Amino acid sequence: MKKTFAYKSLAVAVALSIATTSCDPGDFGDMNVSPNNPSTPNTAGFFTSALRNFGAMTTEMVPSLYTQHFGDVTYIEDSRYKTINFNFSGYYTGPLIAYQTIIDLNTNADTKTTAAANGSNNNQIAIARIAKAYTYMWMTDRWGDIPYSQALKGKSNFSPAYDTQQSIYTDLFNELKQAQAQFDGGATVKGDIILNGNATRWKKFANTLRMIMALRLSKVDPTKGKAEFAAAMADGPLASNADNVKYGYLSEANNEHPLYNNYITTNRKDFAVSNTFINYLVKTKDPRITAMADPNIEQKYVGVPYGVFPPTWKAQDVSLAASAIRQQNSTANIVTYAQVLFSQAEAAKLGWIPGDAKTYYESAIKASMEQWLGAAATAAAVSDFLQQPDVAYDDAKALQQIATQKWVALFYQGNEAWAEWRRTGYPALTPPANALNPSKQIPHRMAYPVTEQTLNKVNYDKAIANQGADTQDTRVWWDKK
Repeated sequence: MKKTFAYKSLAVAVALSIATTSCDPGDFGDMNVSPNNPSTPNTAGFFTSALRNFGAMTTEMVPSLYTQHFGDVTYIEDSRYKTINFNFSGYYTGPLIAYQTIIDLNTNADTKTTAAANGSNNNQIAIARIAKAYTYMWMTDRWGDIPYSQALKGKSNFSPAYDTQQSIYTDLFNELKQAQAQFDGGATVKGDIILNGNATRWKKFANTLRMIMALRLSKVDPTKGKAEFAAAMADGPLASNADNVKYGYLSEANNEHPLYNNYITTNRKDFAVSNTFINYLVKTKDPRITAMADPNIEQKYVGVPYGVFPPTWKAQDVSLAASAIRQQNSTANIVTYAQVLFSQAEAAKLGWIPGDAKTYYESAIKASMEQWLGAAATAAAVSDFLQQPDVAYDDAKALQQIATQKWVALFYQGNEAWAEWRRTGYPALTPPANALNPSKQIPHRMAYPVTEQTLNKVNYDKAIANQGADTQDTRVWWDKK
């Protein structure tokens, strides 16, 4: 059984509580019991705290800059790829260890009965496994090889080895498949701020992740990708926009939408929708533009020049993100039904699944328009858009069209959009003329935290020897030209 620091602290707390429960003339009851150090494991609290990371994982701006959904307004650095190394330590010490602790508390015979007060043991374990797998998927897509099988061991291993991305993906397929089948119909899990303990929706989330991961293998291992994709479809992914998985920010300062914080709370306005993205929407007469961007002060859609330095504009001169998606309590899309349909369109075109790629493609665009526009996505509006010259399905360039429209649909889902751009190569994006990174090219991965070069040098060196130089240009396992 894995022992985490949290679990060991819990054991000490439990032992102390037992030692102080006997009644004698000197018993002062609960006078000396701290309410901030409970002896009962609060897995609901672990869930709430860990799942809050889903919001930041979705709305982080850096990958949205890489995919040119957004651009810098004043400090033209992130869109010129100045930052090379990114830290992953907080994910291990934060959400990942929390999910593992939930699994341990619901598995260990000494704690599982008490833990069940927050939902059946199996249901808690299933959600923790899915959330943990999603976090690892998100991480390996950014860095490639990362600590995995030896991670989360606490003081028993401060220097975990790096697993290859291929082995991580193999295990994540198994984890997600097993976890989605683990729900037992028992008590609903408490503390779940993503899907409110809804087992059916967590299953669909897990199976959708499996489909997304399977397509990642389209170039590096299409045989396995095809098999995993079919298995995920059979188990049931998202089936409508009602199934979309979102993170809901709150109308309070400690958990407000990051764009609200940037535009309103701090009045910085560091980011605007890029001219690359705006120009494409204008070119294709895409009605979703109204839900993705606001007009500038002259009531025109003008994207911020991507990576151009020095800036000659102010925030009022360019299109900021649409007001509807940057309220204090706006939601952030984690995975959507449109993603499922675009994935199915590509899979059909590749011959992985039966069905018509054109039908899936057009259904995906329709779902995306309904997601972004609501009632304004009328049948006429959808039909008109599907007839636009660059949008109308052309079997000869279907993969390019599917990938490009998915890029639009994935607006402000930065990490996923970046992964799909790297995998497909579409749309064709041009790096800024004055990029600040050594190669001057759009990054294909994030470099490891600098601290790994000293704190975990032996394993860091092995990872570099296996994967390639620790640069933004080294491609992760599934990223093939």
